[in-house]
Amino acid sequence: MHILLIHQYFLEKGDGGGSRFNEMARLWEAKGHQVTVLAGMVHYNTGVKPDKYKGRYIYEDQYSEKVKVIRCHVSEAYNKNFTGRLWGYFSFVFSALYAGMFKAHGQYDVLLATSPPLFVALPAYFISRFKRIPLVFEVRDLWPESAIDTGVLNNKFLIRASFALEKFIYKASSLINVLTPAFRTTLIEKKNVPEDKVVMIPNAADFSLAEKASQDFDRLSLRSELGIDRDTLAIIYVGAHGVANELDQLLNAAKQLSGDPVLFLLVGDGMEKKKLMSRAGKEGIKNVKFLDPVPKETVFKYILISDIGTSVLKNVDTFKTIYSNKTFDYMSCRKPVLLAIDGVSRELVEDAGCGTYVPPENPEAYAGAVRDYLKHPKHIKEQGERGYQYANIHFDRELLAEKFIKELKRCARVKVDKSIN
Repeated sequence: MHILLIHQYFLEKGDGGGSRFNEMARLWEAKGHQVTVLAGMVHYNTGVKPDKYKGRYIYEDQYSEKVKVIRCHVSEAYNKNFTGRLWGYFSFVFSALYAGMFKAHGQYDVLLATSPPLFVALPAYFISRFKRIPLVFEVRDLWPESAIDTGVLNNKFLIRASFALEKFIYKASSLINVLTPAFRTTLIEKKNVPEDKVVMIPNAADFSLAEKASQDFDRLSLRSELGIDRDTLAIIYVGAHGVANELDQLLNAAKQLSGDPVLFLLVGDGMEKKKLMSRAGKEGIKNVKFLDPVPKETVFKYILISDIGTSVLKNVDTFKTIYSNKTFDYMSCRKPVLLAIDGVSRELVEDAGCGTYVPPENPEAYAGAVRDYLKHPKHIKEQGERGYQYANIHFDRELLAEKFIKELKRCARVKVDKSIN
């Protein structure tokens, strides 16, 4: 198959952050499929545009033998404020539409667009019609609900327009993929999307990356390099430092644990990182270490030297419907999950028996859970092993990549069947 993928946040090689479709593309390529990606020029966490893209509207890059990435203009106002972020979205809409029409040459079997941002629906729809290929739309987050709940979106006109666009793209798509069972229920029961149009291929655990990271690896040496004592309980957070993540709750918990042998490692970047670092300095929170974004392989090394992985989000109802990506990374590295996200993420951790749930934004409960691990260190190994086994059965990346291809092929066959009749 030749897949045309629209993903504003498709990472460059060596970038830190989420890598769902970087890994999917790698696995699809290994099976002989081709992928052309329409991606943005600005990293979704840092908001930075690399120098090589500045002054360029379109930049074509051969990512690997069968994966081509066409980088499309995104305004550098992306990370300045709400208006800048909105223009960042729409600048990509226009540049991706142009690239899809005039730069993405070749015969494609299917167009796959992944959201958020929801606005990728606009170029996806017009390009799919222009090229006469079926459209598959993926919902990684319930948008605009999550933007409304976090206070990012509060303009009534934009809210109405976003819900209208959401309804339109669901109707126009041949297939809709969702990442959690709660998303599936919401689309079918609340948004009236036909049940046979919705499939669920969730995020996955990267066992191959975890195994690769563990080879020729001196755990104690890296811990020492990062200033982690042998007897210190290291709790790692990997990912965005944004409004939705509400990482102040980790700083609050760290203050509660200032007298305990505990260190928080916060790996990543985002709009709130400078503010968090400033707060830690001003308040003398010394048991938190901020680390820059690193390639995925290095992220796994940091997870492997830690004792516990933590996943946290702001305490809003929309986040009860999501799986936290980083949870799967922790599971693949045999680390228990200290989870401050209610809903389906909590159900996942409890079903797997792979960690501890605490109410979001409750530093006392969080600190209590950490102290319980200090008292019962055997729980760390037991829960980590259970998480690994559970993820191996339900969330293996290679199996899910193959399932995704089968669904994309089904859509391509529907296109062929319709052309015959």
